[in-house]
Amino acid sequence: ALTNNIFAGEYHSAFKGRGMSFAEVREYQPGDDVRDIDWNVTARMNKPYIKVFEEERELTLMLVVDLSASQRFGTVDRTQRELAAEICATLAFSALQNNDKIGVIFFTDQVEKFIPPQKGRKHVLYIIRELLNF
Repeated sequence: ALTNNIFAGEYHSAFKGRGMSFAEVREYQPGDDVRDIDWNVTARMNKPYIKVFEEERELTLMLVVDLSASQRFGTVDRTQRELAAEICATLAFSALQNNDKIGVIFFTDQVEKFIPPQKGRKHVLYIIRELLNF
């Protein structure tokens, strides 16, 4: 699929640090990073234990879509609104494959509709349907 090839790669954060959340504590094994040693558990158990982390991979994609009258302009083949719908669908299905949440704000000269971020194919199809029917 198109979304498999275009958006391949890992997420990179603007924030410094490991981007990890704590998962568990396990006994130290040779080769483990000594910076991960949990000194409290190590002191209680009398042998080294490390904190195990897992990557935080879930993101939220918010689409902000201009549906004002100017978006009806375009070529014979396609309006700007149709192009926006295609781009939104591509981004939404890419986020769906990564198990990310997708939300949308439709606006003209004001916010017309807000669809809160959720996961799932049904939700993505709802967003696309709302965009096409606006």
